[in-house]
Amino acid sequence: MTPISVLDLSPIAEGSNAGQSLRNSLDLAQNAERLGYNRLWLAEHHSMRGIASAATAVVIAHIAAGTSTIRVGAGGIMLPNHAPLMVAEAFGTLASLHPGRIDLGVGRAPGTDQITAQALRRNLNQDVNGFPQDVVELMGYLGDPEPGQRVIAVPGAGTNVPVWILGSSLFGAQLAAALGLPYAFASHFAPAEMERAIEIYRARFEPSGHIDQPYVMLGLNVFAAETDAEAKLLQSSQQQAFVNLRTGRPGPLPPPVENYEETLDLHSKAILRQALSCSVVGSRATVKAGVGEFIQRTGADEVMVTGQIFDHKARIRSYEILAEAMIKPSDALSRLA
Repeated sequence: MTPISVLDLSPIAEGSNAGQSLRNSLDLAQNAERLGYNRLWLAEHHSMRGIASAATAVVIAHIAAGTSTIRVGAGGIMLPNHAPLMVAEAFGTLASLHPGRIDLGVGRAPGTDQITAQALRRNLNQDVNGFPQDVVELMGYLGDPEPGQRVIAVPGAGTNVPVWILGSSLFGAQLAAALGLPYAFASHFAPAEMERAIEIYRARFEPSGHIDQPYVMLGLNVFAAETDAEAKLLQSSQQQAFVNLRTGRPGPLPPPVENYEETLDLHSKAILRQALSCSVVGSRATVKAGVGEFIQRTGADEVMVTGQIFDHKARIRSYEILAEAMIKPSDALSRLA
């Protein structure tokens, strides 16, 4: 069966705080491990009052220390915000502590607004086209040192942490193909170019020392509950958060609202229709059919599901229902063996 994984933004719900969100993230990871999910990734966002995973490598360390078999990684590290050497050292440290369990997805977006990007980097004068060179430099630090190499990542060198290219446009697809790296597309919030990106990546893929054939992981929003109506209500928290973000009013994850879409103007409805079209919402049967159709239509090698749900217990239950629908019990047992 197609591997299913989890993307966690460590959401901060209204009335809660970052500490509770990070504890919830660990609980989610432990349940994902129990249920047989393949990996759990965390994303780098900055200056967002609804997301607690800004210090992504630190949160990965927290999650990896509290689990034992599930892969844990970044989806992703926004490489323009960091020196490649420092990323290599951080993920080399994680890989040294948790061998064989750490992934490193990298992207070229800032993960924030321009003012915050300025605060992160102190200046924005670097070459915007330098991302491919940064990726190559980063992989060099994670591989075996070359003779005479003067700058070495310690820890990092020789760990060969798997590097993924993240993308929401055709640029990442071309880069991942050229470098022979696995590719993760952000179809859970930017699906417009998904099909074309997959086509380009697979057509242009060059086998490498990392993988010998293309490997595509696609993002998918999933909200599962006992009934379709309950799942739709759970989804309204993420819908509110997304509309708030796109209209310049970001904040903590709001509680669910009945019939939320009916309250929106045409512009906000269009935002949701365009950005969150890759979503499956409903009961176990609805989710099984919807996720299965998405996999069949896209040919995804792996699916990474996400769903910002206000109530943590309901979020865990959503992942349980999805696992019941899409993950064989033997997969969960092998994960824990």
